[in-house]
Amino acid sequence: RRHTRFKCDWSSDVCSSDLLLGRRYMAAQSFSSPQGKFMAKERTFSIIKPDATRRNLTGAINAKIEGAGLRIVAQRRVKWKQADAKKFYAVHKARPFYKDLVKFMTSGPIVIQVLEGENAVAKYRQVMGATNPANAEAGTIRKEFAESIKANSVHGSDSPENAKKEIKMCFKAKDRKSTRLNSSHT
Repeated sequence: RRHTRFKCDWSSDVCSSDLLLGRRYMAAQSFSSPQGKFMAKERTFSIIKPDATRRNLTGAINAKIEGAGLRIVAQRRVKWKQADAKKFYAVHKARPFYKDLVKFMTSGPIVIQVLEGENAVAKYRQVMGATNPANAEAGTIRKEFAESIKANSVHGSDSPENAKKEIKMCFKAKDRKSTRLNSSHT
């Protein structure tokens, strides 16, 4: 059996495989087809933080993500430099926890991911749980794996617009051009 791979243009959220299969994934929109109405796929950005990678929890967290019906379409383990963390968390620069957050996010490897599914942003935020693990619901990633508010194991985009920005920031143009997705979409 021959598997065909297709290039994905992350900037437009359209993969050539989607076009060939007559699909177009657009954030928070639906489209009609002759067979009926379908929900569009949405993408969100995720980080598995240093506290979780240090404890070898990537597989367990990925299982929760996939168990929630989200598909991991891109994933890479990286070690951020201070400049990377400062740029990513620039919105928090004026906050008192900013320096500690940058120090924490550069303390060890992280896993950056792109997740896909219906209502991916909201669905991932639900499976992550509250920022403070003490307030997180049972069964969420943060309730089960977080060590503290800072070391809460995961980050997820808070809106489709921020997801696009974060994906673009963390998966550079050369990565997006070389990233290939299998033609099977589930």
